[in-house]
Amino acid sequence: MKRIVLTGGGTAGHVTPNIALLPSLKEAGYEIAYMGSYDGIEKKLISDFDIPYKGISTGKFRRYLDPKNFTDPFRVIKGFSEARSYLKEFRPNVVFSKGGFVSVPVVRAAASLKIPCIIHESDMTPGLANKLCIPVAKKVCCNFPETLKMLPPDKAVLTGSPIRAELAQGNKLSGLDMCGFTANKPVIMVIGGSLGAASVNKAVREALPQLLEDFQVVHICGKDKVDNLLLNTAGYKQFEYVKAELKDLFAMADVVISRAGANAICELLALKKPNILIPLPSSSSRGDQLLNARSFESQGFSIVIDEDDLTTSLLVDRVHELFFTRQSYREAMSRSGQMDSIATIMKLIEDAAS
Repeated sequence: MKRIVLTGGGTAGHVTPNIALLPSLKEAGYEIAYMGSYDGIEKKLISDFDIPYKGISTGKFRRYLDPKNFTDPFRVIKGFSEARSYLKEFRPNVVFSKGGFVSVPVVRAAASLKIPCIIHESDMTPGLANKLCIPVAKKVCCNFPETLKMLPPDKAVLTGSPIRAELAQGNKLSGLDMCGFTANKPVIMVIGGSLGAASVNKAVREALPQLLEDFQVVHICGKDKVDNLLLNTAGYKQFEYVKAELKDLFAMADVVISRAGANAICELLALKKPNILIPLPSSSSRGDQLLNARSFESQGFSIVIDEDDLTTSLLVDRVHELFFTRQSYREAMSRSGQMDSIATIMKLIEDAAS
Protein backbone atom coordinates (compact mmCIF):
# COMPACT_ATOMS: atom_id res chain seq x y z
CA MET A 1 0.00 0.00 0.00
CA LYS A 2 1.39 3.38 -1.06
CA ARG A 3 0.63 6.30 1.23
CA ILE A 4 0.44 10.02 0.56
CA VAL A 5 -0.18 13.05 2.77
CA LEU A 6 -1.88 16.03 1.16
CA THR A 7 -1.61 19.47 2.72
CA GLY A 8 -2.68 23.03 2.01
CA GLY A 9 -5.20 25.42 3.46
CA GLY A 10 -6.28 28.85 4.56
CA THR A 11 -8.48 29.40 1.50
CA ALA A 12 -10.41 27.06 -0.78
CA GLY A 13 -7.85 27.68 -3.51
CA HIS A 14 -5.28 25.83 -1.41
CA VAL A 15 -7.60 22.84 -1.02
CA THR A 16 -9.66 22.25 -4.17
CA PRO A 17 -6.67 21.19 -6.34
CA ASN A 18 -5.91 18.52 -3.72
CA ILE A 19 -9.54 17.40 -3.92
CA ALA A 20 -9.22 17.21 -7.72
CA LEU A 21 -6.37 14.70 -7.32
CA LEU A 22 -8.32 12.34 -5.02
CA PRO A 23 -9.97 10.12 -7.68
CA SER A 24 -6.66 9.51 -9.46
CA LEU A 25 -4.81 8.86 -6.20
CA LYS A 26 -7.42 6.33 -5.10
CA GLU A 27 -7.37 4.67 -8.50
CA ALA A 28 -3.57 4.38 -8.23
CA GLY A 29 -3.97 2.61 -4.88
CA TYR A 30 -2.85 5.30 -2.46
CA GLU A 31 -3.89 5.45 1.15
CA ILE A 32 -4.52 9.16 1.68
CA ALA A 33 -4.35 11.43 4.72
CA TYR A 34 -4.77 15.19 4.94
CA MET A 35 -2.94 17.64 7.18
CA GLY A 36 -4.31 21.12 7.81
CA SER A 37 -4.98 23.58 10.59
CA TYR A 38 -7.16 22.70 13.55
CA ASP A 39 -10.31 24.42 12.28
CA GLY A 40 -9.46 25.95 8.89
CA ILE A 41 -11.66 25.81 5.81
CA GLU A 42 -9.62 22.80 4.64
CA LYS A 43 -11.08 20.71 7.48
CA LYS A 44 -14.61 21.54 6.36
CA LEU A 45 -13.90 20.87 2.68
CA ILE A 46 -12.15 17.55 3.26
CA SER A 47 -14.84 16.24 5.62
CA ASP A 48 -16.95 14.99 2.70
CA PHE A 49 -14.29 12.60 1.38
CA ASP A 50 -13.80 10.03 4.15
CA ILE A 51 -10.10 10.81 4.50
CA PRO A 52 -8.24 10.88 7.83
CA TYR A 53 -7.62 14.50 8.83
CA LYS A 54 -4.86 15.63 11.15
CA GLY A 55 -5.05 19.18 12.48
CA ILE A 56 -1.85 20.95 13.49
CA SER A 57 -0.91 24.30 14.95
CA THR A 58 -0.07 26.97 12.40
CA GLY A 59 0.87 30.63 12.23
CA LYS A 60 0.86 33.26 9.53
CA PHE A 61 4.00 34.80 8.04
CA ARG A 62 3.31 38.53 7.76
CA ARG A 63 5.18 41.24 5.91
CA TYR A 64 3.73 43.90 8.20
CA LEU A 65 3.93 44.74 11.90
CA ASP A 66 1.48 42.82 14.03
CA PRO A 67 1.63 41.61 17.65
CA LYS A 68 1.00 38.06 16.41
CA ASN A 69 4.37 38.16 14.67
CA PHE A 70 5.88 37.51 18.09
CA THR A 71 3.66 34.52 18.95
CA ASP A 72 3.02 32.83 15.61
CA PRO A 73 6.58 31.48 15.25
CA PHE A 74 5.94 29.38 18.35
CA ARG A 75 2.73 28.07 16.76
CA VAL A 76 4.72 27.09 13.65
CA ILE A 77 7.30 25.29 15.79
CA LYS A 78 4.50 23.43 17.56
CA GLY A 79 2.98 22.59 14.16
CA PHE A 80 6.33 21.25 12.95
CA SER A 81 6.51 18.95 15.98
CA GLU A 82 2.91 17.77 15.52
CA ALA A 83 3.43 17.20 11.79
CA ARG A 84 6.66 15.28 12.34
CA SER A 85 5.00 13.04 14.92
CA TYR A 86 2.08 12.23 12.60
CA LEU A 87 4.31 11.63 9.59
CA LYS A 88 6.40 9.16 11.59
CA GLU A 89 3.19 7.36 12.52
CA PHE A 90 1.54 7.38 9.07
CA ARG A 91 4.79 6.84 7.13
CA PRO A 92 3.79 8.29 3.74
CA ASN A 93 5.82 7.64 0.62
CA VAL A 94 5.34 11.22 -0.53
CA VAL A 95 3.80 14.56 0.51
CA PHE A 96 1.94 16.81 -1.93
CA SER A 97 1.46 20.42 -0.85
CA LYS A 98 -0.84 22.98 -2.39
CA GLY A 99 0.50 25.82 -0.27
CA GLY A 100 -0.81 28.16 2.37
CA PHE A 101 0.85 28.77 5.71
CA VAL A 102 -0.25 25.43 7.18
CA SER A 103 1.86 23.64 4.57
CA VAL A 104 5.18 25.02 5.80
CA PRO A 105 5.54 22.92 9.00
CA VAL A 106 4.23 19.85 7.13
CA VAL A 107 6.70 20.12 4.24
CA ARG A 108 9.60 21.00 6.50
CA ALA A 109 8.79 18.12 8.85
CA ALA A 110 8.55 15.71 5.92
CA ALA A 111 11.90 16.87 4.58
CA SER A 112 13.48 16.32 8.00
CA LEU A 113 12.29 12.70 7.76
CA LYS A 114 13.57 12.41 4.17
CA ILE A 115 10.04 12.03 2.78
CA PRO A 116 9.97 13.48 -0.76
CA CYS A 117 7.74 16.54 -1.16
CA ILE A 118 6.09 17.92 -4.28
CA ILE A 119 4.65 21.41 -4.00
CA HIS A 120 2.36 23.41 -6.29
CA GLU A 121 2.48 27.16 -6.88
CA SER A 122 -0.69 28.50 -8.49
CA ASP A 123 0.21 32.16 -8.90
CA MET A 124 2.65 33.68 -11.32
CA THR A 125 5.10 34.57 -8.54
CA PRO A 126 5.76 32.17 -5.65
CA GLY A 127 4.13 33.09 -2.35
CA LEU A 128 6.03 33.34 0.91
CA ALA A 129 4.85 29.95 2.21
CA ASN A 130 6.06 28.19 -0.92
CA LYS A 131 9.31 30.15 -0.92
CA LEU A 132 10.01 28.61 2.48
CA CYS A 133 9.23 25.13 1.08
CA ILE A 134 11.00 25.28 -2.30
CA PRO A 135 14.52 24.59 -0.90
CA VAL A 136 13.44 21.19 0.47
CA ALA A 137 10.97 20.22 -2.28
CA LYS A 138 11.75 17.54 -4.85
CA LYS A 139 9.61 19.18 -7.56
CA VAL A 140 7.71 22.48 -7.83
CA CYS A 141 4.63 22.54 -10.06
CA CYS A 142 3.33 25.80 -11.54
CA ASN A 143 0.53 27.23 -13.71
CA PHE A 144 2.20 29.96 -15.75
CA PRO A 145 5.18 29.69 -18.13
CA GLU A 146 6.46 32.97 -16.66
CA THR A 147 6.86 31.24 -13.28
CA LEU A 148 9.46 28.76 -14.53
CA LYS A 149 12.23 31.36 -14.59
CA MET A 150 11.61 32.12 -10.90
CA LEU A 151 12.12 28.51 -9.79
CA PRO A 152 15.16 26.20 -9.60
CA PRO A 153 15.51 24.73 -13.11
CA ASP A 154 15.97 21.18 -11.83
CA LYS A 155 12.75 21.36 -9.79
CA ALA A 156 10.33 23.43 -11.89
CA VAL A 157 7.58 21.66 -13.84
CA LEU A 158 4.81 23.44 -15.79
CA THR A 159 1.73 21.39 -14.92
CA GLY A 160 -1.27 23.68 -14.81
CA SER A 161 -3.75 23.43 -11.94
CA PRO A 162 -5.75 20.28 -11.16
CA ILE A 163 -9.42 20.98 -11.87
CA ARG A 164 -12.19 18.90 -10.35
CA ALA A 165 -13.73 16.82 -13.14
CA GLU A 166 -17.21 17.14 -11.66
CA LEU A 167 -17.22 20.91 -12.26
CA ALA A 168 -17.81 20.17 -15.94
CA GLN A 169 -20.71 17.83 -15.16
CA GLY A 170 -23.22 20.33 -13.80
CA ASN A 171 -26.90 20.50 -14.66
CA LYS A 172 -28.23 23.91 -15.72
CA LEU A 173 -31.83 23.11 -14.75
CA SER A 174 -30.71 22.01 -11.29
CA GLY A 175 -28.90 25.34 -10.88
CA LEU A 176 -31.95 27.30 -11.98
CA ASP A 177 -34.15 25.34 -9.60
CA MET A 178 -31.70 25.81 -6.72
CA CYS A 179 -31.82 29.60 -7.21
CA GLY A 180 -35.48 29.91 -8.17
CA PHE A 181 -34.49 31.43 -11.52
CA THR A 182 -36.25 31.25 -14.88
CA ALA A 183 -34.73 29.75 -18.04
CA ASN A 184 -35.50 32.75 -20.27
CA LYS A 185 -33.18 35.30 -18.67
CA PRO A 186 -29.35 35.10 -18.66
CA VAL A 187 -27.45 34.53 -15.43
CA ILE A 188 -24.46 36.31 -13.94
CA MET A 189 -22.47 34.34 -11.38
CA VAL A 190 -20.48 36.38 -8.86
CA ILE A 191 -17.79 34.58 -6.90
CA GLY A 192 -15.27 36.38 -4.71
CA GLY A 193 -13.38 33.42 -3.29
CA SER A 194 -14.07 31.28 -0.23
CA LEU A 195 -13.57 34.24 2.13
CA GLY A 196 -15.66 36.60 0.04
CA ALA A 197 -14.66 40.00 -1.36
CA ALA A 198 -16.25 42.96 0.40
CA SER A 199 -15.56 45.51 -2.35
CA VAL A 200 -16.89 43.20 -5.09
CA ASN A 201 -19.95 42.37 -3.00
CA LYS A 202 -20.64 46.07 -2.44
CA ALA A 203 -20.23 46.97 -6.13
CA VAL A 204 -22.48 44.15 -7.31
CA ARG A 205 -25.21 44.97 -4.81
CA GLU A 206 -25.13 48.65 -5.73
CA ALA A 207 -25.46 47.67 -9.39
CA LEU A 208 -28.35 45.24 -8.81
CA PRO A 209 -31.14 47.60 -9.93
CA GLN A 210 -29.52 47.94 -13.38
CA LEU A 211 -28.25 44.35 -13.63
CA LEU A 212 -31.58 42.77 -12.72
CA GLU A 213 -33.25 44.53 -15.64
CA ASP A 214 -31.47 42.16 -18.03
CA PHE A 215 -29.95 39.40 -15.89
CA GLN A 216 -30.46 37.13 -12.93
CA VAL A 217 -27.60 37.15 -10.41
CA VAL A 218 -26.33 34.30 -8.24
CA HIS A 219 -23.87 35.64 -5.69
CA ILE A 220 -21.43 33.50 -3.69
CA CYS A 221 -20.52 36.21 -1.24
CA GLY A 222 -18.45 34.53 1.50
CA LYS A 223 -18.91 33.53 5.12
CA ASP A 224 -21.14 35.91 7.11
CA LYS A 225 -21.45 38.25 4.11
CA VAL A 226 -25.09 37.59 3.09
CA ASP A 227 -27.11 40.83 2.97
CA ASN A 228 -30.33 40.01 4.82
CA LEU A 229 -32.05 43.09 3.41
CA LEU A 230 -31.79 41.59 -0.09
CA LEU A 231 -32.97 38.06 0.73
CA ASN A 232 -36.33 38.52 -1.02
CA THR A 233 -35.02 40.36 -4.08
CA ALA A 234 -36.44 38.69 -7.19
CA GLY A 235 -33.74 37.36 -9.52
CA TYR A 236 -30.99 37.63 -6.89
CA LYS A 237 -29.80 34.62 -4.89
CA GLN A 238 -27.02 34.69 -2.27
CA PHE A 239 -24.91 31.89 -0.83
CA GLU A 240 -22.12 32.09 1.74
CA TYR A 241 -20.35 29.15 0.14
CA VAL A 242 -21.31 26.34 -2.23
CA LYS A 243 -19.81 22.85 -2.33
CA ALA A 244 -21.32 20.00 -4.36
CA GLU A 245 -23.84 22.23 -6.13
CA LEU A 246 -21.17 24.57 -7.52
CA LYS A 247 -21.08 22.56 -10.74
CA ASP A 248 -24.78 23.29 -11.33
CA LEU A 249 -24.29 27.01 -10.76
CA PHE A 250 -21.42 27.04 -13.26
CA ALA A 251 -23.58 25.17 -15.78
CA MET A 252 -26.30 27.79 -15.32
CA ALA A 253 -24.03 30.85 -15.56
CA ASP A 254 -23.68 32.72 -18.84
CA VAL A 255 -20.96 35.05 -17.56
CA VAL A 256 -18.94 35.22 -14.33
CA ILE A 257 -17.60 38.05 -12.17
CA SER A 258 -14.68 36.82 -10.08
CA ARG A 259 -11.57 37.66 -8.15
CA ALA A 260 -8.39 36.54 -9.92
CA GLY A 261 -7.03 33.82 -7.69
CA ALA A 262 -5.13 31.36 -9.86
CA ASN A 263 -7.27 28.30 -9.13
CA ALA A 264 -10.49 30.23 -9.68
CA ILE A 265 -9.43 31.55 -13.07
CA CYS A 266 -8.08 28.15 -14.13
CA GLU A 267 -11.54 26.75 -13.43
CA LEU A 268 -13.13 29.50 -15.54
CA LEU A 269 -10.71 28.68 -18.36
CA ALA A 270 -11.38 24.96 -18.18
CA LEU A 271 -15.15 25.58 -18.21
CA LYS A 272 -14.82 28.26 -20.93
CA LYS A 273 -16.84 30.79 -18.96
CA PRO A 274 -16.59 34.40 -20.21
CA ASN A 275 -15.56 36.45 -17.22
CA ILE A 276 -14.82 39.79 -15.63
CA LEU A 277 -11.89 39.66 -13.23
CA ILE A 278 -11.58 42.15 -10.37
CA PRO A 279 -8.16 41.28 -8.91
CA LEU A 280 -7.25 41.94 -5.31
CA PRO A 281 -5.24 45.20 -5.41
CA SER A 282 -1.57 45.37 -4.53
CA SER A 283 -2.42 47.59 -1.55
CA SER A 284 -3.97 44.58 0.20
CA SER A 285 -1.97 41.73 -1.34
CA ARG A 286 1.39 40.96 -2.87
CA GLY A 287 -0.05 41.70 -6.33
CA ASP A 288 -0.30 38.13 -7.60
CA GLN A 289 -3.94 38.48 -8.67
CA LEU A 290 -3.09 41.54 -10.76
CA LEU A 291 -0.47 39.52 -12.65
CA ASN A 292 -2.83 36.56 -13.06
CA ALA A 293 -5.60 38.78 -14.40
CA ARG A 294 -3.40 40.64 -16.87
CA SER A 295 -2.09 37.36 -18.22
CA PHE A 296 -5.64 36.16 -18.88
CA GLU A 297 -6.62 39.52 -20.36
CA SER A 298 -3.68 39.44 -22.77
CA GLN A 299 -4.71 35.98 -23.94
CA GLY A 300 -8.28 37.13 -24.63
CA PHE A 301 -9.86 35.13 -21.83
CA SER A 302 -11.08 37.94 -19.57
CA ILE A 303 -12.10 41.55 -19.09
CA VAL A 304 -10.23 43.11 -16.16
CA ILE A 305 -11.46 45.89 -13.88
CA ASP A 306 -9.01 47.28 -11.35
CA GLU A 307 -10.63 47.57 -7.94
CA ASP A 308 -9.52 51.21 -7.65
CA ASP A 309 -11.53 51.98 -10.82
CA LEU A 310 -14.59 49.96 -9.82
CA THR A 311 -17.85 51.92 -10.03
CA THR A 312 -21.47 50.91 -10.52
CA SER A 313 -21.67 52.32 -14.04
CA LEU A 314 -18.35 50.76 -15.12
CA LEU A 315 -19.38 47.34 -13.80
CA VAL A 316 -22.76 47.48 -15.55
CA ASP A 317 -21.15 48.59 -18.84
CA ARG A 318 -18.52 45.85 -18.71
CA VAL A 319 -21.10 43.16 -17.91
CA HIS A 320 -23.13 44.12 -20.98
CA GLU A 321 -19.98 44.30 -23.11
CA LEU A 322 -18.93 40.83 -21.96
CA PHE A 323 -22.35 39.30 -22.49
CA PHE A 324 -22.76 40.57 -26.05
CA THR A 325 -19.22 39.50 -27.04
CA ARG A 326 -19.15 36.31 -24.95
CA GLN A 327 -18.65 34.02 -27.91
CA SER A 328 -15.30 35.59 -28.77
CA TYR A 329 -14.07 34.86 -25.23
CA ARG A 330 -15.25 31.25 -25.47
CA GLU A 331 -13.41 30.85 -28.76
CA ALA A 332 -10.19 32.29 -27.31
CA MET A 333 -10.41 29.90 -24.36
CA SER A 334 -11.11 26.99 -26.70
CA ARG A 335 -7.89 27.74 -28.55
CA SER A 336 -5.88 27.53 -25.35
CA GLY A 337 -3.95 24.28 -25.19
CA GLN A 338 -5.07 22.57 -21.99
CA MET A 339 -2.41 20.44 -20.39
CA ASP A 340 -3.54 17.33 -18.56
CA SER A 341 -2.42 18.66 -15.21
CA ILE A 342 -3.71 15.74 -13.14
CA ALA A 343 -1.85 13.16 -15.25
CA THR A 344 1.35 15.25 -15.14
CA ILE A 345 1.20 15.68 -11.37
CA MET A 346 0.32 12.03 -10.82
CA LYS A 347 3.47 11.01 -12.70
CA LEU A 348 5.56 13.29 -10.46
CA ILE A 349 3.92 11.76 -7.39
CA GLU A 350 4.51 8.21 -8.62
CA ASP A 351 8.15 8.94 -9.43
CA ALA A 352 8.70 10.49 -6.01
CA ALA A 353 6.87 7.72 -4.17
CA SER A 354 8.97 5.03 -5.82
